[in-house]
Amino acid sequence: MKALLMATLLLVLTGCAADGRFDLQALNAKPGQCPKPTPEQDLSLSLADDMANEGRLHASLANLEGLPDNLVQVRVRKARVLRQLGRSEAEPLYRGLLGTCMAAEGEHGLGQLAAAKGDNGMAMSHLQRAARLSPTDEKIRNDLGVVYLNQLRLQDARFEFLTAMELKQGDNLAALNMVTLLIYQDKWDDAAQLVTRANLSPDQVSAAQARAQKLKSGGKVVATIATPATPLN
Repeated sequence: MKALLMATLLLVLTGCAADGRFDLQALNAKPGQCPKPTPEQDLSLSLADDMANEGRLHASLANLEGLPDNLVQVRVRKARVLRQLGRSEAEPLYRGLLGTCMAAEGEHGLGQLAAAKGDNGMAMSHLQRAARLSPTDEKIRNDLGVVYLNQLRLQDARFEFLTAMELKQGDNLAALNMVTLLIYQDKWDDAAQLVTRANLSPDQVSAAQARAQKLKSGGKVVATIATPATPLN
């Protein structure tokens, strides 16, 4: 029966810095109230963002290195690029964001690093704090759901994935994770409906099925952790 439902599900688809110094002004700012960069700095930040979004991580980092490290907007971007490059310098940069106007981003990054190491307890602590600081950030909610799913806290994972899906409709990362959860629970009809609604590709469905099977065998699904979008200035 599962094989038939899976085949039907597939048929309905058509495709698919490094020292971490604190900015005194930012330290006194509340979350979301970061000091504004100058127009020139803002332009350079946008250029670095474009390069990172295009996958040109080394070029993005090189552009960020030309900006002052005391800007939290620079440090959070450096941390994200370094994390994606697998560099150990990302962790102290994320820790340097704690207590600043970008504390949520710091907690989020530390949670992602912990999840990548398989330390779901530490990841959960960081991501829960990130969600309290920035409750409407869908990527934080998604990543917290992934950690809950790794811990087989299925109701908590479902809650976070649904929250992420409703916060940013059209972003199918949380939908893909929800499909993984539904397949893990053998809720194939629900999974098929969500696949159609979210317009997921056959490759994405196959990946979700593989992750669900990995979960059943005691593995982890940290591959579905989000890559944060460009932060707000």
